[in-house]
Amino acid sequence: MVNFVLPVPGTNLNNDGLTQLFQCSPQGGMRRSNRTNTLVIVSNHVASIYDDRWIDDVLHYTGMGQVDNQSLEFNQNRTLNESRANGVAVHLFEVFAAKTYTYIGEVMLAGEPYQERQADVKGHERFVWVFPLRLKSGVLPAIPDITLQQLNQVKEKQARKLSDAEVEALARRQGRDNVGKRSAKVTQHQRSLWVAEHAKRRSKGVCELCQEPAPFVKKDGTPFLETHHIVWLIKGGADTVENTAALCPNCHRKMHVLDDQADRKLLNKRLSGH
Repeated sequence: MVNFVLPVPGTNLNNDGLTQLFQCSPQGGMRRSNRTNTLVIVSNHVASIYDDRWIDDVLHYTGMGQVDNQSLEFNQNRTLNESRANGVAVHLFEVFAAKTYTYIGEVMLAGEPYQERQADVKGHERFVWVFPLRLKSGVLPAIPDITLQQLNQVKEKQARKLSDAEVEALARRQGRDNVGKRSAKVTQHQRSLWVAEHAKRRSKGVCELCQEPAPFVKKDGTPFLETHHIVWLIKGGADTVENTAALCPNCHRKMHVLDDQADRKLLNKRLSGH
């Protein structure tokens, strides 16, 4: 077995550097290396179809297999599932910018894998296996806030290319009661961009509270509205279609200053269609 020095958590590598260090394949989200007795897993937030997310200090990582139902016996799903007993060290990288792999650290299973429904690469609903993973030691490296902001901009551009129906489907599938967080310069809730995009499209350019048109149109031709969680995330609110409204800046500020119960009831009524 090849001995090697691990990078410091938070270190960025390109794909060649990752491949050479771990002596693994240059492709895929789960890369087994017999030479270093490791399994490198990559959570790609830029290009992956998978719905990986952090909840507190646990990464819920989607297994291997892009088409149809996934199997726990398939290739590296089995390696990861058996990693508590097979002696294989599991190392996590995350991708926040194209071709840049950020080393997070060595991880271990934090619980039993479970199944949930996600779309495959063809857009068809299927069952996947999700692996709850936690750092083996230490704390999660803080990701620069500007990196997360730039990632959000990339995801927003991707969202604008999709149809209303595609955005709504993604919003309903990825809306969650437990909202992911990660350490940056400040803690940032990892809100679903699909939920936000759906709220803006549903409003058709009209504030869902005051019912007035958006105050202006952006350079890309879309009305300027801001998204707001009726029950705030910090108070345990869900990042879902039903809890996310599109508001003009004035109403958005009003909701944050007053958080008026009558306004919340009115928004809930309008968003529920009653």
